[in-house]
Amino acid sequence: MKIPADHPEFIVVIPARLNSTRLPGKPLLDIGGKPMVLWVVQRALASQATAVYVATDDESIRSVCDAAGIKVCMTNPAHPSGTDRIAEVARQLQLPADTIVVNVQGDEPLIPPAVINQVALNLAQRAYAGICTLYAPIKDDAEFYNPNAVKLVTDTNGKVLYFSRAPIPYPRDGLTVSTLHQAKRHIGLYAYRVGVLQQFVQWAPAELEQVEKLEQLRAMAHGISIHAQECCMPIPAGVDTPEDLADVRNYLQNSYQS
Repeated sequence: MKIPADHPEFIVVIPARLNSTRLPGKPLLDIGGKPMVLWVVQRALASQATAVYVATDDESIRSVCDAAGIKVCMTNPAHPSGTDRIAEVARQLQLPADTIVVNVQGDEPLIPPAVINQVALNLAQRAYAGICTLYAPIKDDAEFYNPNAVKLVTDTNGKVLYFSRAPIPYPRDGLTVSTLHQAKRHIGLYAYRVGVLQQFVQWAPAELEQVEKLEQLRAMAHGISIHAQECCMPIPAGVDTPEDLADVRNYLQNSYQS
């Protein structure tokens, strides 16, 4: 994706929590001789972000980042989500309400810098939106019906109408995904305006959010417009399991050997 010379200013915050239930110590797991969180930072630094911060509550993550010269914000260990952690970083930095912050998950060591730029630019170009995100077309029936693959539907301008774990839009007449051309898998990369972010963390979880277990429905329940755009390039899967970790290690090893 070609980035304009006047691309808007934005920062990246990478929430990194050590206590993952499925993969303990995930941010510090070794990938090619480097902790995973530093791979993520490297990708973010290759974007057009004006600054990149790691948000953590763990001293070992802080030490690793300090040694690598990475900016770190220590945050409250009681935060229930990465979004709350990012909101605290925005408060610590005293960012103005119209500042754009991109949330890059700490388990995305292969995230393309281009999509980080894309989601920030998307938000900057849409004054009505408080949050922007990305999606990829679903071309596989198994993925369409998989509740772990979050789907979304939009209006003709890309404004999100709903997110769900259910197959939406539902093909009542038995169409397959290959003929539907409407199935979109949500990609959990977000750009926020700081003012919206600070409102979001003050709201109690919404009923729809609790039913679907999808945090972004809290914003929609309070009338925040979310815009979604098809990702400008494929985004490799993040690291959630030991199998994912092995895949990323193999991918990077092969990439640097070729």
